[in-house]
Amino acid sequence: MKSLLNIFWLGLKELRSLASDSVMLFFVAYAFTGSIYAQATGTSSEVNNASIAFVDEDRSALSKELMNAFYPPRFQEPEMITADEAEPAMDEGRYMFVLSIPPRFQSDLSAGRHPDIQLSIDATAMQQASIGAGYIKNIVNQRITSFFSRASGATPQPIDLVIRRLFNPNGVTAWFASIVGIINEITILTIILTGAAVIREREHGTLEHLLVMPLTAFEIAMAKVWANSLVILFATAASLYLIVMKALEVPFAGSVGLWFSGVGLYLFFATALGIFLGTISRSMAQFALLIILVVVVLELLSGGNTPVESQPVWLQYITVFLPSRHFVSFSQKIIYRGGGLSAVWPQFVMVAAIGLAFFSYSLSLFRKSITVTK
Repeated sequence: MKSLLNIFWLGLKELRSLASDSVMLFFVAYAFTGSIYAQATGTSSEVNNASIAFVDEDRSALSKELMNAFYPPRFQEPEMITADEAEPAMDEGRYMFVLSIPPRFQSDLSAGRHPDIQLSIDATAMQQASIGAGYIKNIVNQRITSFFSRASGATPQPIDLVIRRLFNPNGVTAWFASIVGIINEITILTIILTGAAVIREREHGTLEHLLVMPLTAFEIAMAKVWANSLVILFATAASLYLIVMKALEVPFAGSVGLWFSGVGLYLFFATALGIFLGTISRSMAQFALLIILVVVVLELLSGGNTPVESQPVWLQYITVFLPSRHFVSFSQKIIYRGGGLSAVWPQFVMVAAIGLAFFSYSLSLFRKSITVTK
């Protein structure tokens, strides 16, 4: 009982110390709000509000239907220009795409000939240009096929291939990027808060004050674990509700409580890693360099940015021992697919086992560090 009280009061000391660090509080607040929103909306893998113009030299019903096929939010309202205006307009950057329909286009298609449509692209916006070209090709092909099937009364094809995207029907980048952003911020902020607390106590001399008290290394370490985990859990909950669910309108298919249970298990590992890095670092600058090395590896191999299956086979076996991989795995199952405990318990067990093993090692190293200090 006395040990639990010691851990509780030491944890309150950690919270008061963090509350007095305005820079760290601002960093935590921004990381779970502005940073996640910027990651989710700053880049996009789909075309959005692209400017497009038509050079219609055919003036047929088909060309008008093609022009009406492009509308917001993927494209701006199409503008009609002449062939002489196309090149100067592209030079001025007024349009990203210019679609030129040649004379007698509809009649040539009806006669079985194969006329060409010219698509001019401003490739300075390379990602939008490459993706938009595919969008335009599919839209044009679908409208031409639909137009002639109505005109000729052709019988339907024997197979109608319908494509449906599971978990993200419209392929909205923000749905994926926001969750990945939260996962990454949980990892890096937990490690930074815990490790910085260890180094701050060493640099300010408060660790020596703790050593003269009847406290154990376990109590000191566990206080840092629960206090910093509580801050991250609160920031994660606020970010999930205010930024992800409200501002970005990302649906949460599974149980929020189940996901936060998994987050709690992962925070046990992340705080242990923070204690480990804070113990072996001699200064804050050294700690910052170690953060870069460790966090980059955890994020790249977790499967959040690229699928684990796309990694070399030998590397996939190594990532089994990274809790970040299992964290991403059960997060995707719960948030996107609505999975329950029966679907994620193997990942929960792996995160808990690896976290407990690493905490034991970090505690041993922290205890030795305290012994040397004494």
